[in-house]
Amino acid sequence: METIGRRGLMLVLSSPSGAGKTTIARRVLDEDEGVAASISHTTREQRPGEVDGQDYHFVDKKAFSRMREQGAFLEWAVVFDNYYGTTRDPVEQALGSGQDVLFDVDWQGADALRKSARNDVVSVFVLPPTADALEQRLKTRAQDSAAVVVRRMRGASNEIQHWKDYDYVLVNFDVDQSVAAVHAILAAERLRRTRLTGLNEFVEGLLSQL
Repeated sequence: METIGRRGLMLVLSSPSGAGKTTIARRVLDEDEGVAASISHTTREQRPGEVDGQDYHFVDKKAFSRMREQGAFLEWAVVFDNYYGTTRDPVEQALGSGQDVLFDVDWQGADALRKSARNDVVSVFVLPPTADALEQRLKTRAQDSAAVVVRRMRGASNEIQHWKDYDYVLVNFDVDQSVAAVHAILAAERLRRTRLTGLNEFVEGLLSQL
């Protein structure tokens, strides 16, 4: 009897900075062994506590440009004067083996992924409950200067305007509920007919027995 397998999917999470997508992403990665993180290359400075090769691959702009010219990136974007990009080969290998890959990207990255691999993408946009809550989160995480916080708040409006481009939208009132929602989305999308490999052969074999 034919075996039914599954091609992996790209779980794309986006939000304005500070809305909670990175917290949700980390929880999903911790709680679901079937999901692996896509580790982007970036030219931004490494923040305290971040590990090169685990949080990001930190490179300079010259190295990033060379990789871009060689066609190494599945998607790339410029965010607050820094470059971010996802390398193609590791993602393709993971999807082919049935592994799901999580992307923590902005709307530009999400749009590029849709254009390059629409059938593999499941996109989720995370909204903050209020603008005040968003600003407070940016201030309390203490990773950016006051000037950067102001800049990120201004950028939030542009990011949020792209919410209709996503398959799913979550308002992050409660992190536990948001994480549960992402798990539910994953459970449903993993059963999507077009993602199942060997299903046609299975059905044909089943019909031949009737």
